[in-house]
Amino acid sequence: MTDHRGNRRGNRGQTPGFLTTLVCPLVLLLAACAPVPVRRSADAALLAAQAQREAALAAQPDWSLSGRIAISDGKDGGSGRIDWRQHGDDFDIRLSAPVTRQSWRMVRSDGHVRLEGLEGGTREGDDAQALLQQALGWVVPVDALAAWVRGMRADADDTQLQFGADGAPARLVERGWTVDYPAWDAGSAIALPKKVFANDGRDRVRLVVDQWNPPAP
Repeated sequence: MTDHRGNRRGNRGQTPGFLTTLVCPLVLLLAACAPVPVRRSADAALLAAQAQREAALAAQPDWSLSGRIAISDGKDGGSGRIDWRQHGDDFDIRLSAPVTRQSWRMVRSDGHVRLEGLEGGTREGDDAQALLQQALGWVVPVDALAAWVRGMRADADDTQLQFGADGAPARLVERGWTVDYPAWDAGSAIALPKKVFANDGRDRVRLVVDQWNPPAP
C-alpha cells in the first residue's frame, strides 16, 4: 500500500504492539483538549520577536523533554510515554506503554540511525523519517519535529506563521504540515510549548510536554 506521497507504507506486522493494540485514552484526551486558539497574522514585530527567540533556542542545542504522545495515520493510532533527548543533530527518543510495558527506541549518532524494539530486530539507516516509515508505517517528520516541539521553524524562509494574543506562535505551516500550539509554558525566560499538535491532513502527531529538562533559562 502506498501513502498520499506515493511512498511505500511500512509493514504493519512489524509495528510495536503498544502502537497498535493499546486502547488509546490519551488519543481521546488529546483530541478533546484541542482548543480553537485566537490567531493573528504575523507582522514585522512578531516575526522579529520570533527570530530572536529562535536564535536564543538555537544557541541551546542540547535539550530534553518528557511527556505523552499520540500518533495516527487517520485510521490506526496509538499512544504512550515519550522521553526525547537531543544533542545537536543527534537524538535518543524513547516511547513506552506503561500498561503493556513495551518500549521502542530510536537513536541517531553521527548521522547513523538505529531503531530498536521491533519484533524483527533492530533496523538501521541514515534517514530517521524513512526508517520509521519503512519499519512502522508511520509518517513522522523527525528532524522538523525537533524544531517544532520547541516552537521553532524548520525552514525559516518557507513558513506561514500565525500568533496568539500573547505573541507566541499559535500555528506554523511548512513542509506540508500544520503545527498548532494550544498551550505554552510561559514560566521561563524563553517560552516553550506545552502542547504540540501536528498534522499533514492525514497523519497526526500530538505531543503533551510534562517537563522540559533542563528548563529554558
